[in-house]
Formats: sequence, structure tokens, C-alpha cells
Amino acid sequence: MSIPNDQFSIHFWGVRGSIATPGVSTVRYGGNTPCVEMRCHGKRIVFDGGTGLRVLGQQMVKEMPVEASIFFTHSHWDHIQGFPFFTPAFIKGNRFDIYGKVAPNGATIQERLEDQMLHPNFPVPLRVMASSLNFHNVEVGKKIDLGNGVIVEAGQLNHPGEATGYRVSCGDRSAVYATDTEHFADKIDRNLVHLARNADVLIIDATYSDEEYSSKTSSKVGWGHSTWQEAIKLAEAANVKNLVIYHHDPLHDDDHLDRTAEQAKAKFSGAVVAKEGMTILIPISALSKGIEPELAQIGEI
Repeated sequence: MSIPNDQFSIHFWGVRGSIATPGVSTVRYGGNTPCVEMRCHGKRIVFDGGTGLRVLGQQMVKEMPVEASIFFTHSHWDHIQGFPFFTPAFIKGNRFDIYGKVAPNGATIQERLEDQMLHPNFPVPLRVMASSLNFHNVEVGKKIDLGNGVIVEAGQLNHPGEATGYRVSCGDRSAVYATDTEHFADKIDRNLVHLARNADVLIIDATYSDEEYSSKTSSKVGWGHSTWQEAIKLAEAANVKNLVIYHHDPLHDDDHLDRTAEQAKAKFSGAVVAKEGMTILIPISALSKGIEPELAQIGEI
């Protein structure tokens, strides 16, 4: 898949939260857990390693040798369970730089990925991966220069056990990946507003609706996830151009997400609901021509 130098691309390989949900009721939006790929100026950046990472890996096998930077938000299972099935990592000649914040218990992202591949959880240890794996600790507030004018900035999210959001700047364009995170009851999350400031695209955890979140019989308060209504409030506060509703609840089938897409679009014209296989292209040469673009395209991988 060739991306022109004047395009900043975002590809959705997994959009579901909590647990993979294959089946006839999730065909249109997808059932794989989180994995998003961005490409700009020759750099390939992957966010999270849910089951969608396995699907991305099958694409990468067709393009070897491959290099990529993989950023993990945190190590809850739905965000790392695809890593042991990431075929390119087992093949010599490929290179992956892997980033993640040290967990509150002191475990690095390398240690956490290794732990899930030990007996009795998995038959093959991480050390069998023959590619070049280079692990890096992320610090919130610090910027990571990937070269070629591509910068990644880390920000704190509100999630049990902590999670990290990321802002990718490519020239004058920016996209933000912010999952898993819960809104505050009495205020806008200023850390997230800063991370998402004036972003061209904000991909954000909007697992629930307000009604589900505040349900008297099955409250989701404190579970670490937000609502699509609160996502719109944050997008407006951060002056975001396009909002991608992400990390879908396992109980939300295609028809439910169709309704969410219609309701969200009515309240925020730049809102879309993430679909597995969706691609967003943002022109990065437009500003130099004095043009302020909308999204160039929402298509399929």
C-alpha cells in the first residue's frame, strides 16, 4: 500500500474495545480490538496491539522488509493480545521500535509483553521473535522525534492503571489517538484538550452513550471509558476538525453503531464512527498552498 508523500494516512485495523466480537452482527464495523496505523513522510506508526495487529501483520508480510514504531497506550489485554500473533515480528530483517509508559507497578512495556507470552499463557516466548525489537520508555509530556519531521507527543489519560494518549504531528498536520480514557463528571479534561489542540483528527474512546454510562441499573462510572456525547464536548473545546468515535462496546452491534453515527453527525459535523478497514487521508501540502482542507477521503484500506 503506497502512500503519496503529500498525504498523512490513518488506517483502522481494530476498533472494538474490551474483547474481540466476531460475528454476523459486527461485520460492518468490525470485531477486532484496538490497532490503528498512521503513515507520514515515510514513517509507519502503529498504536496498540489488539487483535487488529494480527491483521495488519498479514499486510506487512506482503511488504517485507518492514520497519515501524509501535506505541502502546497501556497493557490491558484488549490492547496487547494481538502482539503474540504479529507475524512480522518473528521474521529476521524486520525492525520495530516499541514504546510504552512504565506501569504504576514499575513494569516496562517490554516486561509486560514478555509476561503474556510465558507459560502457561502462551507456548512461544518473546525471545523467539527474530526481528529487531527495540524497546523505549515513554514519558508523559515529552516529544519523540521519529525523523523526517514526524513528532509524537505523549499525554496522560484517565483510566484505571493509567493509559497514555499520543499526538502525531506531521508538518502542519496532526492526529491524536486517545484511548482508553474516562471523562470527568464536573469538568473537561484539560490534559486531553491540550493533547488534542487544533487536531485535524481526534480518535477517542467513546465506548458508551450518556444513558449507558449513567444507567441506574448498570452504571459504567469508574470503568475508564467515555461517551460519544462527552467526546463531542472535548472535540469542541480542543477545536478539533474531525472526530472519530472509537473503542466500541462489545454489546454494540452494527445497527447500534449506525444510530450512533447518525446522532453524532447531527451534533458535530466532523464526527464519524470508526470502522475496521477505514482509511482517512489528510493532505499535508495544502497549507503551503494557502488552502485549509477538510478530510481528503474516508475510504477502505
